[in-house]
Amino acid sequence: MDDSQSIVALARAWDFSASRHTDQRRKGARGEPYVNHLAEVAHLLAEATGGRDAILVIAAVLHDTVEDTETTAQEIEELFGAEVAGLVAEVTDDKSLPKTTRKRLQVETTPRKSTRARMLKLADKTSNLRAIAHSPPANWGEARLREYLDWAVAVVAGCRGVSDVLERRFDEAHAAAMATLATPCND
Repeated sequence: MDDSQSIVALARAWDFSASRHTDQRRKGARGEPYVNHLAEVAHLLAEATGGRDAILVIAAVLHDTVEDTETTAQEIEELFGAEVAGLVAEVTDDKSLPKTTRKRLQVETTPRKSTRARMLKLADKTSNLRAIAHSPPANWGEARLREYLDWAVAVVAGCRGVSDVLERRFDEAHAAAMATLATPCND
């Protein structure tokens, strides 16, 4: 994919993803538009790759569409190609499974995923921890925050070694999120 094709594909991905996530908000007390998360994940990956992996950045923009909207994997493949669709599929949880099973499977299967998928997982967890640090969910008490942070660390353990830049960003986000535990939360 040359530069002009990459730019067109990325713009098309943003348009598609924004329309699919239109009414979704982040869980934090501020309730930011969900697309802010997608933008942050894409930005983290663009920086980490020096802008040299358009497929990965496009997949970042689309990474939650199958999991969190009515979008199918087939749609992603038809619109964005097999490579993007495969990467999105690799990071998509099976929502038919109980939440505890999905979380356990992320920890167990992440180390065996492709390098790109592990980079995407790492950027995704970094964005989530940054959100917790800046706008924790109002209904999450300290125990739930700590549980999420511990789980994110366990998932990211399977991603270590794919990108020093992303690992530093995650560690910074984790430290900032841990600092929220020292401040009062709404229970």
